[in-house]
Amino acid sequence: MRWLLGLAALAVLHGGGALAWAPDPTVAHADYADPALWLCRPDLQDNRCKVDLDATVIAPSGKMTVERYAPAKDPKVDCFFIYPTVSNDPGWISDFEANADEWDDIRLQFARFGSVCRQFAPIYRQGTLRRLRYPGGGPKPVGEQPPPGIGGYADVLDAWNWYLAHENKGRGVVLIGHSQGTVMLTKLLAEEIDGKPMQKQLVSALLMGGLVTVPPGQDVGGSFKATPLCRAANQLGCVIAYVTFRDRLPPPEASRFGRARDGLRAACVSPASLAGGKGQPESYFVTKGFLNGSGGDIPPEWVRPARPIGTFFVKTPGLITTECVREGEFDYLALHVNADPKDPRTDELGGQIIRKTGVDLSWGLHLIDVDHSIGTLTRIVGRQARAYEARAN
Repeated sequence: MRWLLGLAALAVLHGGGALAWAPDPTVAHADYADPALWLCRPDLQDNRCKVDLDATVIAPSGKMTVERYAPAKDPKVDCFFIYPTVSNDPGWISDFEANADEWDDIRLQFARFGSVCRQFAPIYRQGTLRRLRYPGGGPKPVGEQPPPGIGGYADVLDAWNWYLAHENKGRGVVLIGHSQGTVMLTKLLAEEIDGKPMQKQLVSALLMGGLVTVPPGQDVGGSFKATPLCRAANQLGCVIAYVTFRDRLPPPEASRFGRARDGLRAACVSPASLAGGKGQPESYFVTKGFLNGSGGDIPPEWVRPARPIGTFFVKTPGLITTECVREGEFDYLALHVNADPKDPRTDELGGQIIRKTGVDLSWGLHLIDVDHSIGTLTRIVGRQARAYEARAN
């Protein structure tokens, strides 16, 4: 009895009152009332969005200062995030037990949006990195493939429906996803929001590192019949979508991204210049390392001569320029590093996926799709949130 009471007390401490152990990974529908199934939710004591987001700002002169992060005190809209492929679990799909794989991604790609919105990030049984790498010669995932309807989109939909029933209460909501997360949210937006009553509560959707399609020369159609691409920072109910490649290394013929079919084009919206053309985004890069460990272990030389950097993030104003480009069948966001011999900062960025055989150009700069523009994206969401509140009033 003492052992059971101890477990219950631990659950209350870490889960806001509900039992905090993970549910059976084979269930068809988990109960997302369980706080153990969320990485970020306003009532969580162990909230993975509550992390240190301070950044070292490195000016073109080489001067370094620390920018302190401040979360919003009473945000008026919500953000709902689905993370990309990060799980190193051995099977075909991940279980419900999050670890550093998921935690680190929240810090990298989502936590910063806490400056403009309430945050919700469910755990879902995603296709694992092992599953992703298996067709390319990696080890086979352990066990049998799960039957249809177990994990993946089914979990995302369950989490979304729980959020709508218990937390939304008529609030505006921003969808945010990257890679596998974008696949999930593109389906969710198309099936549950686009052209339906819920669309009036859509503040925007940030769908990076995946495929959103539009007819040539148009901003609506294709993936979504009633939800257009964003062309102004205060525009509501719109989508920002892109995939990133170096400007000098455009998508190869075997590219995984940037190309659509059936007469459609891949949508590209540059956060730094929504209406088109070149822009300089506000970036927050990880000081050391890359998303899910796929980018090698050699970080850029952020400043020369090298100096200690005590924050998890670095910010490099004016270092890069981005622009949506159309080349043949491909539409993508081209990233250019503004190398300057007088600038002591790095002249090169990581972000490419590295295999044993070298750089995999088919993925472009997938690992920094979010990093290079997250500051700009956060500011856009802030403006959209104010526009949504003004419209509601």
